[in-house]
Amino acid sequence: MASSTDRSRTEPHRTDGNRTRLVERLMEQFPHVPREAVIKEDLLRGGLAFDESALSDNEGGDVKPKSYFIFSFDHGTLPELGAAALRRPPEEIVLTGGPYDLRRTVVSVRVNPASPYRVAADDDGVLGLYLDGRRISDVGLPPMPDYYRHTLENGKSVMEVAPTIQWGYLVYLTVFRVCQYFGAKEECQYCDINHNWRQHKAAGRPYTGVKPVEEVLEALAIIDKYDTAKTSTAYTLTGGAITSHIGGRDEADFYGQYAKAIEERFPGRWIGKVVAQALPKADVQRFHDYGVQIYHPNYEVWDRRLFELYCPGKERYVGRDEWHRRILDSAEVFGPRNVIPNFVAGVEMAEPFGFTTVDEAIASTTEGLRFFMSHGITPRFTTWCPEPTTPLGKTNPDGAPLEYHIRLLDAYRATMEEYGLSSPPGYGPPGAGRAVFSVSSFMDSLPARPDDSL
Repeated sequence: MASSTDRSRTEPHRTDGNRTRLVERLMEQFPHVPREAVIKEDLLRGGLAFDESALSDNEGGDVKPKSYFIFSFDHGTLPELGAAALRRPPEEIVLTGGPYDLRRTVVSVRVNPASPYRVAADDDGVLGLYLDGRRISDVGLPPMPDYYRHTLENGKSVMEVAPTIQWGYLVYLTVFRVCQYFGAKEECQYCDINHNWRQHKAAGRPYTGVKPVEEVLEALAIIDKYDTAKTSTAYTLTGGAITSHIGGRDEADFYGQYAKAIEERFPGRWIGKVVAQALPKADVQRFHDYGVQIYHPNYEVWDRRLFELYCPGKERYVGRDEWHRRILDSAEVFGPRNVIPNFVAGVEMAEPFGFTTVDEAIASTTEGLRFFMSHGITPRFTTWCPEPTTPLGKTNPDGAPLEYHIRLLDAYRATMEEYGLSSPPGYGPPGAGRAVFSVSSFMDSLPARPDDSL
């Protein structure tokens, strides 16, 4: 491992060539991490800007627009994004070629008008990704899927009810658009789910708070009919935490009702996944009984002190130790391989309370990986995007250093190898040039399986 660098506040968005030098230094310093992942992590942590030539025409165009499927994943509010708020950017982009000879790399779009990375068309109208003013890759945009061109009987769009991400692989069903952890004393300090709800409503956009089961089934029927290539392979049921009830249902029954209805209507069509709190074993069993195949009880951040500070609602209602016990218990229901808790990579280094060196942050995160992987459970992670309306986003607009994210990929793969684990199910194929998981590079950084085709 390389020696640690200081947090150094940190790597500002400049166009003087410094970013290029940093990226190339890390590519050289960590040859086991795919070069594609170095650029992808930098785009995810710091965002990218778009020329108007690279924006979509919303649902009336030929490019799949950004759906804002749960969080904003932007470095500015809608009023601050200018043209990108009126003509949405694409949901994702795909990078290929350029001076680094990039293999096909799918990247979730996080808009930052101040980023040194920009998507723009050249004189021939061909889109490229530019860093510090130099073209570093070709850019492909996701085509508008046929199912997005159809509406539900009540006029709602499929994109609003059942958007797809990961280049069409995953149907993302945020059936509860807000979180009952509310306010400064309960909300996770990096999460903007509640603000994202408010900003879309304020902008007059359709943004259904609780999606009726019947609407979800109708949208899925449209996807199933028009996705003739069967590109969509999995669905995720998720939304905000439920600390009391919605419509008389607790969290397990609320999210479970959708899984039960989907599995009864479309048996075996998709891999069913649920992102929920770490629930007691009896509640987890209900998910399994309803037909869910994969359970994501996200643990967010490993360090005890940071969990208590950054996830105050989860600490208050459940507590870190109980959360971890419940994750291990859920493996007895689903099997360890099918329990895949997420953590938010980068908040370990968030001021004012986070680790001040990359060494310390990586050591802490790896301790968490070893704890779960020693039980056969494979966590995954989302690269932290410091949304500006969140407490941690306000105090850490540049996020964590890129070096942290690259060393995490190195440590993640090494820990998996230590415990003899392979890439988790429900994420598509692993390997650089093959992966479709778009909100972090962990799948890009794992070895490709011989049986996976491009």
